[in-house]
Amino acid sequence: MLMKSGVISLKKLYEKNELAFALVWIGAYVVLFSLADGLSEGIGMPKLITALVGVAVCAGLLVFCVSQGLLQKYGLCRPQGKARAYCYYLPILVIASCNLWCGVTMNASVAETCLHILSMVCVGFIEELLFRGFLFEALRRDNVNRAIIISSVTFGFGHIVNLLNGAQLLPTALQMMYAVAIGFAFTILFYKSKSLLVCIAAHSFVNSTSVFAVESSTTVEIVTALGITAIAGAYALLLLRPQRETPKA
Repeated sequence: MLMKSGVISLKKLYEKNELAFALVWIGAYVVLFSLADGLSEGIGMPKLITALVGVAVCAGLLVFCVSQGLLQKYGLCRPQGKARAYCYYLPILVIASCNLWCGVTMNASVAETCLHILSMVCVGFIEELLFRGFLFEALRRDNVNRAIIISSVTFGFGHIVNLLNGAQLLPTALQMMYAVAIGFAFTILFYKSKSLLVCIAAHSFVNSTSVFAVESSTTVEIVTALGITAIAGAYALLLLRPQRETPKA
């Protein structure tokens, strides 16, 4: 009954104003996950509450999209066109592996690692659906180019909330920089392919593998951030090139 009431309320807000709907979801996501991270640390089990909240939010979003027939609109479907048109997603694979560039190590217990992976998979799904799906789709009808920029910049600068959770300034600034570039590439990929599945998979993998990342020097962090930004930016520009039509025989 509670789930049905929630879906009805969301439907009313969605039908009234899609942009407000997207912003409410983004705001609720930031608050919920910040609180969940704090509570998880407070009970001495990092990501436990975060994982539970993540699963609940993912379920709520999926129920809403399915009930309203919005899976296709928000890219929860197979990509259109052949993989060749998107360079077989090779740049995405390179970006997705960024946390493993300096090696792999176990930074937490098995239980904490599993909770981290589960929560980060949820975060990947939620952020892609909110920023590339809800926000971009709410803005694109007025101006596609502006929608791409706003979606990308909002996603990147949204990582500033990590400072409230104890993150250091320089790593956060670097993360914001390459997150804008990744957001730009992912938004264009969604716009071109009409699918978020590749973006969700890559985003979730990047987030999840951070638990295995080897601690690196400031210089390495800067070089890595610049490399990710360059790859994502180049891929976005490549996707923006007009596609040549194959001559008919």
